[in-house]
Amino acid sequence: MKTISIKNDIVPIAEFKTSISKWFKGLQGTGHPVIITQNGKPAGVLLSPDDYDELVYRRSFIDSVGRGIADVDSGRTYSTKELRAALASRRARE
Repeated sequence: MKTISIKNDIVPIAEFKTSISKWFKGLQGTGHPVIITQNGKPAGVLLSPDDYDELVYRRSFIDSVGRGIADVDSGRTYSTKELRAALASRRARE
């Protein structure tokens, strides 16, 4: 994801609504996300579909790593021998 340009990528909602097509074209051209403000505060972010997909993928990956670390910390692990036995058992049932 590209970095945000304070000068070019922050827009009040009223301006965004009146020239929405321009902002979408700009997003497609530059790849910069657009911060939409309401009453001077950030209210939303317009991202490209690729950037959104990347964020969702990264979040999913980070969450899965966190679950793995939590499993290790709580002792929910298998030795190689235990894992192989569990997989062999599962394959035998299928």
